[in-house]
Amino acid sequence: MQADHFDQQKLLALAAEDVALAQLAHRKRTLPELAAVDAAQEAQRALVDDVVRAETEVRDLDREQKRLEGDVDTVRQRAARDQSRMDSGGATPKEITGLQHELESLKRRQADLEDQVLELMERREAADTALATAQGGLAGAQADQEQAEQRRDAALADIAEATGQHRAKRDEIAGTIPADLLKVYDRVATQTGSTGAAELKARRCQGCRIEFYGTELASYRNADPHTVLRCENCNRVLVRTAESGL
Repeated sequence: MQADHFDQQKLLALAAEDVALAQLAHRKRTLPELAAVDAAQEAQRALVDDVVRAETEVRDLDREQKRLEGDVDTVRQRAARDQSRMDSGGATPKEITGLQHELESLKRRQADLEDQVLELMERREAADTALATAQGGLAGAQADQEQAEQRRDAALADIAEATGQHRAKRDEIAGTIPADLLKVYDRVATQTGSTGAAELKARRCQGCRIEFYGTELASYRNADPHTVLRCENCNRVLVRTAESGL
């Protein structure tokens, strides 16, 4: 294949833009800001679980305290009724004896229930502290995530801007290259997954880094400047320059 030597030179500029675009795509996939967002989200999920557990414990303690306080009130009402019955003067001696025994039992029951209520109040205080700590941690994690997302978005915006610039430059260069030569370049770029041309520098293909010797090097040296050379190893278009070492 024949192509103007200067048109072949343009392939190096095209390849440079493709390398830049590939680097930007790789950077986008491997941004540390993406990992930071993931880590912040994971931390937030763990803290959400902590808050839910703490809230559940507080609700359970409230429910238990309410039940115990209801039991205390029931005992008090029963004791008040018994005392009223004794004070009315209408109870028989036998009934008074039974009421006295019951009042003693109710007094012990009330004391036991009140002790349980006090214990629950202490546990509730500890649970409130744990809930406040979990909520504070969650608020901090949410702030960390927002900051991580802002840094990620800023990095992605920079990449998008640079990608747009390099893509525009690539299109500009591609528009100046003959269609048949550009077709060869694009086909080889698809095959290599990177670029379709490389500089022949110091007798070495800058695409696959193989060095040429003997008859192969002589064939490159003796080729017409407008002949499109191909690397025998990676199949890229070999673009000759003043540094080719020929």
